[in-house]
Amino acid sequence: MHAILLSDPQATEAFGALLADRVRPGDVITLVGTLGAGKTSVARGLLAALGLAGEAPSPSFAIVQPYEPPEVRFPVLHVDLYRIDDPAEIEELALDDARYDSLLLVEWPERAGPDYWPDALRLSLTIEPDGTRGLTIGVPEAWRSRWPT
Repeated sequence: MHAILLSDPQATEAFGALLADRVRPGDVITLVGTLGAGKTSVARGLLAALGLAGEAPSPSFAIVQPYEPPEVRFPVLHVDLYRIDDPAEIEELALDDARYDSLLLVEWPERAGPDYWPDALRLSLTIEPDGTRGLTIGVPEAWRSRWPT
């Protein structure tokens, strides 16, 4: 586990942008944290660094927001499971099929149940008492060669 502090929303987006050089189709990044912790900010920074012009909307209502080339370098699905009540509903989203050619950015992954994506890069954000964001990074074996030590 790695832990860092992010001073403001711009730093949170900048962290997301840093991920763009490390991600590839087939990857999953899970984003855990309370409302307002910065999950969507990380996703927005990553999507911008992959080429998205303009601000990415939160997928809260759509549940899955797809991005395709040429607006991004490769297909990305930004997923928000907040409104999912039953983990069985996730099967209907066909996310496992999408992994063949897409990056999955998954907010509220805990709604899928424990260890639904065991090979995911796990980002957990907290709101600290001073308003900064704490970021804990769980790096699975599949990411170790791409992750700085």
